[in-house]
Amino acid sequence: MNENAFSAQLAIIGGTGLYQLDRFEEIERRTLTTRWGAPSSEIVLIKNNNTSVAFITRHGFEHNIPPHKVNYRANIWALKEMGVKEIISVAAVGGISESMPPESIVIPDQIIDYTYSRKHTYFEDELDAVQHIDFTEPYTKSLRERLLAVSGDLIDGATYAATQGPRLETAAEIQKLKRDGADIVGMTGMPEASLARELEIDYACCALVVNWAAGCAGTTKIEHPQMLKIVNKGMLRVKSVLQALI
Repeated sequence: MNENAFSAQLAIIGGTGLYQLDRFEEIERRTLTTRWGAPSSEIVLIKNNNTSVAFITRHGFEHNIPPHKVNYRANIWALKEMGVKEIISVAAVGGISESMPPESIVIPDQIIDYTYSRKHTYFEDELDAVQHIDFTEPYTKSLRERLLAVSGDLIDGATYAATQGPRLETAAEIQKLKRDGADIVGMTGMPEASLARELEIDYACCALVVNWAAGCAGTTKIEHPQMLKIVNKGMLRVKSVLQALI
């Protein structure tokens, strides 16, 4: 196989509920290995007219990799090796802010990292010098603007609270996140965003709100079946956004 034939500038990382992109021609699949281990899934190269896009599922095609076990370093590194320069991360999240109810699609502009014990950097071994990245603006402004231009229904700006998982949060924890300024909560936003920055890949998040976070809007219990209904319905809208962008 011609190694150079398998390349794409844009990559989509599919989260919960997004395991394939419809209306695109699948060109091939690649199983890659990296110095950081194996990515979550094969990388699928899809094509629409003359545009090639790489697609990877964060939790695997069977959705069997929990958020704290995702090999984020391998996923981002593999996309970099394919020539990817831009990443759209799709995520299912909980709504904290009253302006971000279930079924909203949010394009966050800030993130707070509450995760721990994850392999979160490429800059830790065999360094000539200590490396630091500027992370003042964790999401690439130009890529966010391109997403927002696709549809007037997208919410512009939010602070994403990245928690460890896989359990959902307590009502008290959500109140703390709210006091910290968080608008939405998810489990996969970090270290994905910072790893992309370390490899100088533009990165933006397209977040589907699938439930009210614990204790918000009178929520006393988060029902998984209801979440799945919103995931299935909302991901159709997310796919439309991605199709329009591509």
